[in-house]
Amino acid sequence: MSPSVTVAAVQLVSSTRLEDNLERAAHWIGEAARQGATLVSLPEYFCLMGHRDTDKLPFAERPGDLDAPIQGALSRAARAHGVWILGGTLPMAIDGEPEPAARVRNTTCVFAPDGSMAARYDKLHLFCYDNGRERHDEARVLQAGEAPVTLAAALPGGPTLRVGLSICYDLRFPELYRAMSFSGDRPLDLISVPAAFTYTTGQAHWELLLRARAVENQAYVIAAAQGGTHENGRRTWGHSMVIDPWGEVLACVPEGEGLAVARIDPARIAQVRQQLPALQHRRL
Repeated sequence: MSPSVTVAAVQLVSSTRLEDNLERAAHWIGEAARQGATLVSLPEYFCLMGHRDTDKLPFAERPGDLDAPIQGALSRAARAHGVWILGGTLPMAIDGEPEPAARVRNTTCVFAPDGSMAARYDKLHLFCYDNGRERHDEARVLQAGEAPVTLAAALPGGPTLRVGLSICYDLRFPELYRAMSFSGDRPLDLISVPAAFTYTTGQAHWELLLRARAVENQAYVIAAAQGGTHENGRRTWGHSMVIDPWGEVLACVPEGEGLAVARIDPARIAQVRQQLPALQHRRL
């Protein structure tokens, strides 16, 4: 059985300044590596929390451009520390869109320990919420992605994990995780959910949904979040966490910057699936 490995979810309270946010992300990636993490996840919008939804548009990057500020910073950090980086999200330019762009993709880029881009996932489900006081409609500036994405991440000195990529609002759609879990040669080992949940929706549903996804798929979940009151006045829920396949919260950062660090053990996945073979009992 492959040895267990350490992973870390970075919690940030990102500002309106790109360079400051990249600096804070680099600091916490380094700290996670010093604590033994070989896989580090950043939150949604780690690079920018603007005053308006449109503030992200000028920072859109082209896929695979390692000379661009955000992708370049992630690539260098992965290579410098020899870790996998699940790169939160960044605004990704859409092929064929005129410049300045009216819309972008909200994209997770995954970087391998050699600094190469190993995977890219564009957020499929776009958040929309209106309770009369808070209003959000991501479709005004975002174009939805088109397909689920998984990858095999060979962790240094550890196992190769089958990782399913998702972003924030995706968490409310369990069929996405089922599709990823049964699209390969084995179910998912780890589900990634970088997020910037609002305080209102996070307080009600964040942990509930994360633990449900872990239990349903008998997989670990790593959920790096924004967590605090931002310069733009928005308050995010935080509670970045790592959850095991039985639904137990192994580590959590309630609010403010920090790291949720935990061990992922392939033997624990096998144990849960052997004792309760629910994945084999699917009828639909």
